[in-house]
Amino acid sequence: MDGLSSSPLIIALDHDTVADAEECVASLTGLVERYKIGSVLYPRVGPPFVRELIRAGYGVFLDLKFHDTPATVAGAIAAAADLGVDLVTVHAAGGVEMLESARRAADDGDHRLQLLAVTVLTSLDADDYARIVGPKARSLEDAVTALGEMAIDSGIDGCVCAAGDVARLRAALGPAPLLVVPGIRPAWSVADHSGQARIATPQAALEAGASYLVVGRAVTGAEDPAAAVVRIQAELAA
Repeated sequence: MDGLSSSPLIIALDHDTVADAEECVASLTGLVERYKIGSVLYPRVGPPFVRELIRAGYGVFLDLKFHDTPATVAGAIAAAADLGVDLVTVHAAGGVEMLESARRAADDGDHRLQLLAVTVLTSLDADDYARIVGPKARSLEDAVTALGEMAIDSGIDGCVCAAGDVARLRAALGPAPLLVVPGIRPAWSVADHSGQARIATPQAALEAGASYLVVGRAVTGAEDPAAAVVRIQAELAA
């Protein structure tokens, strides 16, 4: 799947076992086009499960947030391209040289791979960020914008950001870059979202200008995951 799919939803397969992940995918047959595989599931399932999803026709967002030396990240991106995934994350904080190395590695392969730069994790609020960078550093909001601009200038296709950052990044970056928003929580969801500090409803994120919405426990933790997806899609369509 190159470019934007017809649905903005990406379902996060943050499961502990491949059996649970496969059960979730089976329950959502015909409803979902793209899945996210991150650092919870990937070490357990590795490339075989990723290839299985791709063979089944799904797009795969590999969310491993690479942040290392330019050469190491370039090697990781080349490996991801060989897998056939279509979205991969790197940390914008890795700097220009790392981001440009990632871009070159993605372009060297035959498979079109889109790169997303993580700005500031949605698990961090303004107080958390201030404790990390110090009280005299730029604000969280300014950091997100600066990191986003640096990433796009370095050839990255888009950013991962909180819903509250989308409008500001759209104003700074324009309409072309992908903006992928995790921390999505429908108003009716009763799943535990305690790991996210900056959350939003699907409608709010999409209206702000998000390209993709990453939904996890609101679907995977629901009693009926398929019904949860249908409900989200109906609300977005309305």
